Amino acid sequence: MWRIYFEVCDFLAGLIPNRVKRAQIRKEKLYDYRKKYNALRCALPRGEFRRVRVIKGGWNIGFIVNNKYVCKIRKYYDKNAPVEKVLREKRITDAFADIVPIKIPRIEIVKSKGFTFYKYDFIPGKNLNRLPLRTIIENGWHWGKQLAQFIDAMHNARPTEINDLISGDGDGWNHNDICNNIIVDKKTMDIVGLIDWEYSGWGTLETEFTNCTKFSKKMQESGIGTAIQIEYHVIQNRRKKNKKI
Repeated sequence: MWRIYFEVCDFLAGLIPNRVKRAQIRKEKLYDYRKKYNALRCALPRGEFRRVRVIKGGWNIGFIVNNKYVCKIRKYYDKNAPVEKVLREKRITDAFADIVPIKIPRIEIVKSKGFTFYKYDFIPGKNLNRLPLRTIIENGWHWGKQLAQFIDAMHNARPTEINDLISGDGDGWNHNDICNNIIVDKKTMDIVGLIDWEYSGWGTLETEFTNCTKFSKKMQESGIGTAIQIEYHVIQNRRKKNKKI
């Protein structure tokens, strides 16, 4: 759907007679979609582009290529931005890839025509937030346990390689946007991935719990937030008992 939108709007923008205005519209409203898409085609084998979907959310615009991998880039990309800022998401996902119990993107950096893309393998499945409310309620405790295990592993880990990214008040590492980015296998009803880490960072446990449901009325109504918190505290209590033994 988004690809059709951008293609049509880019075509209509091309009809604007004023060159400066045309370029402004394409940059500010369409995020230089055409330039980024063409840059990506130059960087990757052309045979891969049999099927391309466009996604948009948060800070990024992305291209799902042949259901094989995802290439993301900032909507308002600045080639002069410090390298540390561009690589931040990769550094955090690299640090937690072998720590958390849910699959997360293994990011590869792709550079082409002045743009820098994040590329990672596409995780097949369904976005949990797009499932019917009834389905979320029925599986809420199962998913709540999986997410509690994820939060426990991430929030209480201290990977030294990203110590320099710790800033502000907080007591651990957060994904910070779990609500909209949970990928579920509809056959097994297991969570198989957690994507889009651009908001991840140092923060409070309360914030992580809140952001599990904050951005979706459906997730709030399902009760999954309660399941996550209860299952998290079960993990903590079990750990305390084991330490006493």
